[in-house]
Amino acid sequence: MYRILIADDEGLMVESLKNMALKAFPDQLEVETARSGRAAIELAEYFHPDIIFMDIQMPGINGIEALREIRRFNQTAQCYVISAYDKFDYAQEAISLGVEKYLTKPVSRSTFLSVTQEAMNRVDSMRQRRSDQLKVQEKLETIIPVVENGLVGMIMMPGEMQDFQYYKELLDITEENGFVTVYWFGSEVRDGKLFSPVGIGVQNQEFQNQFRAIVKSFRKCMIGSAISNRIVVITPCEQEKLEYEERIRVIEETRRITGRLEEKLGLKFRAGIGRVHKTDELRLSYQEALQALQESDSRVIHTNDLVTKGFYEGDFPDETERQLFACIHRGDVEGMRIQADLFFDWMLRRYPDNRDNIRLKVLEYVITAEKEAFRAGTMNYGFEMRNSYLTEVCAFERYELLRSWMMEKLTAVCLSIRNKREEQSETVVSKAKAYIKENYGRDISLDDVSREVNVSPYYFSKLFKEEEGQNFIEYLTKIRIDKARQLLREENLSIKEISIMVGYSDPNYFSRLFRKQMDMSPREYRESQGGSLEKARG
Repeated sequence: MYRILIADDEGLMVESLKNMALKAFPDQLEVETARSGRAAIELAEYFHPDIIFMDIQMPGINGIEALREIRRFNQTAQCYVISAYDKFDYAQEAISLGVEKYLTKPVSRSTFLSVTQEAMNRVDSMRQRRSDQLKVQEKLETIIPVVENGLVGMIMMPGEMQDFQYYKELLDITEENGFVTVYWFGSEVRDGKLFSPVGIGVQNQEFQNQFRAIVKSFRKCMIGSAISNRIVVITPCEQEKLEYEERIRVIEETRRITGRLEEKLGLKFRAGIGRVHKTDELRLSYQEALQALQESDSRVIHTNDLVTKGFYEGDFPDETERQLFACIHRGDVEGMRIQADLFFDWMLRRYPDNRDNIRLKVLEYVITAEKEAFRAGTMNYGFEMRNSYLTEVCAFERYELLRSWMMEKLTAVCLSIRNKREEQSETVVSKAKAYIKENYGRDISLDDVSREVNVSPYYFSKLFKEEEGQNFIEYLTKIRIDKARQLLREENLSIKEISIMVGYSDPNYFSRLFRKQMDMSPREYRESQGGSLEKARG
């Protein structure tokens, strides 16, 4: 059904247009009429017309003023102005209000019905676009939780963060920092810990949906799935650190969230909050949030508020230490060397005579770095593998020798991590290229190839471009065109046959692509190679 509002102070005109519309489009229209601008506005507020025919010259509020007011609450109606006066200034004003056409009285039956049909078609198009948008939104609402869960899963598990940037792009995360909150839920408390009967809530999709809706109503965040009786939430933020007032605000907001969750879901909730970290280092915030929950029985606890929390004394360069291990995690040898030198220099300035503690710190860093390499799968571990470390470190009397030893060990760790990444990259790209060369004749996509090499499409696309200097489509096109050139030298194949053989079902598209790549058509290329003319069937 289409709702039409006809506004004109001439009763005969109104009835005539109404009867024409109802007779021409039976059972398709609801038609309401108004005899003044004020009546048209009041009618439009509750009738919500899809189509409006408005006379300009009406007593009191004229048609232009009425349309301007209606546009405040109805932006989608198709509007048509009717007037006995062909005035330029009225026409200009009508255009600014989004009026589709300016009709001059007397309006013939054919013109009016034609314009009505046109307006109905426009309404159909708008409704279809809206329907399509809702379908897309519905699909996104299904996909986004899956993507968010992938991001949350990445920060929870030890290992690489290679796909992190692609998750940020998919989820439109523009902030460079963030913090993690771990929500712990259950139906009963044992020894200060929350427990749930097996499977409660975790397998319940409605539970997950309600949890997401409640938490997202308070803050922009990414939410993982329930694992055991915990749910991890990432909150992006611009600040590099939450100052006291902001930290208190976050804690109070989290208290309100847990209160709402308990009210709506009928379970008990606790929450641990980690510190703000760079988005690619959120695993640290997750570990802090988890530690906060485990070491406190408070309903909501921030890791900064832990009574048992250790702290650095004096002017300890904790940011340098953090950057050092971030570089090691990335396999960034140059960055690691800069941060390690800065830290070693600080130790020499601050504690020039404390040789034993400097040796201990060097050992701590080297052993921690090797553990990072072990977790990344780039180094093995044996109980006796470090037999010589303590002896070697204690034997160094000169600090520069100790610095060199530390650099040597940390460099070995960085290189092992970097080489592992490069090796993985080369393996992925070489497998992808082999798959493309074997399957170029099929309708293969980026998703097909990334699935074959077992990495996400987003990471594979980036990796392929970095290794090959061209993207996946460019490489696939080159392989196909090279094969087509080879086949074009054979006189027994038509261009249509060659097009299908190299993966293009549409010969016209193949010809356009070939011309773009080779600056000549397939037929011209065949002739340039001394081949005979294309057979008639080609």
